[in-house]
Amino acid sequence: MRPPLVRIAAALTAAALATSLATAPAGSASAARADWDVPPNNPGLPLFGHQPDDIHPFAGGLRVHDPALYRGGDGEDWYVFGTGHAELGDGNIQIRSSPNGRHWTYTGTVWDTKPAWLTERIPGVGTLWAPEIHHSDGTYYLYYSASTFGSNRSLIALATNTTLDPEDPGYEWVDRGPVFESFEGDPYNAIDPGIVEDGEGRHWMTFGSFWSGIRMVELDWPSGGAVEGAEVLHLADRREPPNAVEAPHIIHRDGYYYLFVSLDHCCRVGSDYKVAVGRSTDVTGPYVDADGVPLLEGGGTVVLAEEGTITGSGGQSVSGGLLAYHYYDTDLGPDFDFRMAVRKLHWTADGWPRVQ
Repeated sequence: MRPPLVRIAAALTAAALATSLATAPAGSASAARADWDVPPNNPGLPLFGHQPDDIHPFAGGLRVHDPALYRGGDGEDWYVFGTGHAELGDGNIQIRSSPNGRHWTYTGTVWDTKPAWLTERIPGVGTLWAPEIHHSDGTYYLYYSASTFGSNRSLIALATNTTLDPEDPGYEWVDRGPVFESFEGDPYNAIDPGIVEDGEGRHWMTFGSFWSGIRMVELDWPSGGAVEGAEVLHLADRREPPNAVEAPHIIHRDGYYYLFVSLDHCCRVGSDYKVAVGRSTDVTGPYVDADGVPLLEGGGTVVLAEEGTITGSGGQSVSGGLLAYHYYDTDLGPDFDFRMAVRKLHWTADGWPRVQ
């Protein structure tokens, strides 16, 4: 049995997200996306080298929750994948593209209908959550979560493609099935996947939300599935109910692996959701914060929290030196829906990330 506080907190977090998703305009796909979700729609992204004083970091913005950013190289498009919407593509993962990170276009959902096996495996699943995009040797690996609110009967699944360009003749998302699952009674929750390749070319998947915090398993590569019988490693824990830590994402930089997590309670205007980080010289940990406190003992150096009227920042990913996340704005009232922000990461002399 899960401790009551864990069950209650997880249910409250999930209910808040459900309410937030429900506040979007219903009806057609265009109505669900609404006027602010058409170009130009992300003018707050800094222009590297200068930023006009009249552009606020949160101006405009897309309605993308749990953004998985893929920053294209020179001359390449950018892409962002986000949690599904019930009015769009049967709740499948949403996709948007951009030539520059400032003007985004909705390009559809991964599939028109969810795979039949998925709805059989997770009864009642509506929208698919918290994607992760990873590129390796010409293949794009899209991981995503399937669950129901307040439950840890969850799974992480995989789809692959050889291109992200929907106009490419070879564009097709291939269903690769489940990667890892959690069941009632397990001490973890199999949602919020994050993928990292270590210095030896081995691939690892972090995951976790509430329950016992952040976990990790090794992946078989290039299949992208979990190694059979893989040990479930423990990377971060708040140590007190409701253990509000989730959305892990690891990057490698200058000899360290940096584990970004979202702390506290998501998915509503005025929430205390925030982004924190720890680092380790080994991909499997132990991770410590800037004060030397292990993330397994409740540590975490806060990178991003409340900024004036901006609250509820989290669900992050990092690509090409940019931090993407969703947020809420208290100035716009309780009916304000989440938006995506993209910020440049800066690094201190002793190697810790920050945003401006």
